[in-house]
Amino acid sequence: MSNHIWGDQETSFFHSLTPDIILNAVESLGIKVTGRCLTLNSMENRVYEVEIENDEAKTPSERFVIAKFYRPGRWNREQILDEHQFLFDLKGSDIPAIAPIQFNNESLFLDKETKLLYCLFPKKGGRMPQEMTDEQLEITGRLLARIHLVGASKVSDYRLKIHPDVFARANLNYLLKKKIIPGHLEKSYEKNVLEICDLSVDLFKNIETHRIHGDCHWGNIILRDEEISFIDFDDMLTGPAVQDIWLVVPGEDQESIIRRNLLLDAYETMKNFDRRTLKLIEPLRALRYIHFSSWIAKRWEDQAFKNAFPHFQDLNYWDIQIRDLEVQIQKIKNQTSSPHW
Repeated sequence: MSNHIWGDQETSFFHSLTPDIILNAVESLGIKVTGRCLTLNSMENRVYEVEIENDEAKTPSERFVIAKFYRPGRWNREQILDEHQFLFDLKGSDIPAIAPIQFNNESLFLDKETKLLYCLFPKKGGRMPQEMTDEQLEITGRLLARIHLVGASKVSDYRLKIHPDVFARANLNYLLKKKIIPGHLEKSYEKNVLEICDLSVDLFKNIETHRIHGDCHWGNIILRDEEISFIDFDDMLTGPAVQDIWLVVPGEDQESIIRRNLLLDAYETMKNFDRRTLKLIEPLRALRYIHFSSWIAKRWEDQAFKNAFPHFQDLNYWDIQIRDLEVQIQKIKNQTSSPHW
């Protein structure tokens, strides 16, 4: 398996999907549609809300399914099925994560016309939290612990393991190969990325890893009434639990530390957490910066990315990236030299 975060191929954008193709793909699974199809916000894949005929629907949500068409060249079939298996395992443990719908024990399908892989999800209503109360943070902590207990119960055979070699070196190599970084800034950017790798690599040794959400920011948490649910496991990885923890409380000030500890105290009522892995937060933050730039670069031919990130090709963007990585280098150096670690 490739060590590259985006799989074996350079990703291409896809604009071949039309409402007729989407509706036909849903109907091919034995579901009758009404003809209504709404595009949902998704940068990475193509996601649609499709109205279906369901005389037994008890709620408005049951009159819709969510059709997800995977971006080609990113995850292969086996990697996608690893995501689905994790979701089925979570559902089987009564954890509020939304699993794909199965048809004859299958959850992933190939559209004959476009050759795109796709699946269907039930519609789940809710809203992204604008802020979390202490009680909601505690609930989130307990739920994350349960997710990680399930994650640790099986091994992911095909998903990538978060590591500086994968999220930093491989992405750096892509950016250099494709001449994405302005020429006079290449050496500075490369130097910073390699220094982060050198400083971080030993921190990733001998730590517990297992299946995790991988991208557990607030945009992938939804609230409905008093229930918290986790969505979009598309970035599922094998990694340390702290990757999901710090994205829920990403801040670095004293208030954020207090709130993170509140979440962790609740987490530890369900599962042990090695607090020594908190030293990975700043390396993981740095890897996310590098990963993000590579993600945009790989999608640049997709007009949606040009619209969303118009400053990506500006010199100022890369100046800021270099300065941000320099800050991360200092943070990593400071914490590794601290006696607390």
